[in-house]
Amino acid sequence: MSQSQPFHTELRCMDCSSVYPIDAVLFRCPSCDGLLDVHHDVNPLKAIPATEWKQRFEQRFRTGQHPYNSGVWGKKEWVLPGIKDENIVSLGEGATPLVPVPGLAGPLGLAELWIKQCGISHTGSFKDLGMTVLVSHVNDLIKAGKPIRAVACASTGDTSAALAAYGAWAGIPVIIFLPEGKISTAQLVQPLASGATVIQLNTDFDGCMEVVRDVTADPSAGIYLANSMNPLRIEGQKTVGIEVIQQLAWQVPDWIVIPGGNLGNVSALGAGFELLLEMGLISKAPRICVAQAAHANPLYQSFQTSYREYRPVKAQKTLASAIQIGAPVSYRRAVRALERFGGVVEQASEEELANAAARGDRAGLFNDPHTGVALACTEKLIAAGTIEKGQKVVVISTAHGLKFSEFKTGYHNRSLDGVRSDYANQPISCEPDVDAVKRILDGIHGSV
Repeated sequence: MSQSQPFHTELRCMDCSSVYPIDAVLFRCPSCDGLLDVHHDVNPLKAIPATEWKQRFEQRFRTGQHPYNSGVWGKKEWVLPGIKDENIVSLGEGATPLVPVPGLAGPLGLAELWIKQCGISHTGSFKDLGMTVLVSHVNDLIKAGKPIRAVACASTGDTSAALAAYGAWAGIPVIIFLPEGKISTAQLVQPLASGATVIQLNTDFDGCMEVVRDVTADPSAGIYLANSMNPLRIEGQKTVGIEVIQQLAWQVPDWIVIPGGNLGNVSALGAGFELLLEMGLISKAPRICVAQAAHANPLYQSFQTSYREYRPVKAQKTLASAIQIGAPVSYRRAVRALERFGGVVEQASEEELANAAARGDRAGLFNDPHTGVALACTEKLIAAGTIEKGQKVVVISTAHGLKFSEFKTGYHNRSLDGVRSDYANQPISCEPDVDAVKRILDGIHGSV
């Protein structure tokens, strides 16, 4: 689409409604310290009929033409319409599979269960969706003369991988703050391989977040904050919900279940559904469940009080390490989305998430532990009657299982602390003798 289209975005405070230019280097509202949203002027967008938007999005889906080869930038007008195409930093993110899983849906009594495989992306997680927008925006700001010398984030692993890769492609220096000893080996090696400056702090994610906020607070330092406090991240991540609806032929499931840590993801889902409704592409939205690990559950605890109370927690060690966050920066945004879309919050124990992930694997998936949290919470909501039998559910899988090989190995070795591995599977040692092999197979599968 021509860059001359009159689409307009700006930054707007969700608390005091103060407005700032989209190219302002701001991460919180200068007037009240509130969180900022990217606000779209919907009037020019609504001037285009819903049928035309659907047609455009369908024509662009998985096309080879830059920037529409990206599932995110195929919806550019709804994301960051003013950016120049030549400044977009894309690694082919988005347009990930939406996989039906009848082997799980049937036993759970669901009409349909779908897994949105966001981990089938360049760096192996849904973080790519937000990072392509943020790094493209930074690239655009640098080309316009803004004094930005590096981009920084705190991370539990996946954010660092995405930022480092996109920064490397664009030639923008990247600084990563990680909690030492609290991420997987695969997650640690990704930003190292991309050439980022990686600083491991003897603290948890929340401690890393405090440091990066201080480091990026001084504008004269020229270090740009890349965490999901930054609303540009939300703009990319919101396309996952839009993409799910598109892949279901613009039909709406009853529920979407998503793991929650720093809570930018559920905020993004809500933002995507708001646009779909306002543009008339759907007439109703799905309900949302945020799934938290019981060892890092501040949103779940707040939900128990109908959000009247909120207290950050000291997150305990959890197998779902990417959501081991006790003080989520997007709490307010998440509550807004949940209240708007009839949302609920559920939690899963370590054993529940590990066994749910394994059950999913037995149905053909290869789940990261965070998807295990979402699957376990889905099962619990069905058992409670919150999700009704015969309904249609989409679970957002946020990362690829290969990034958590230690979790997988520990499960099948029965070496995970506090977890009874109900579906553990081990190789069988056997001499290279046909009769010996037949005896083993006879014992397992009957006579062959």
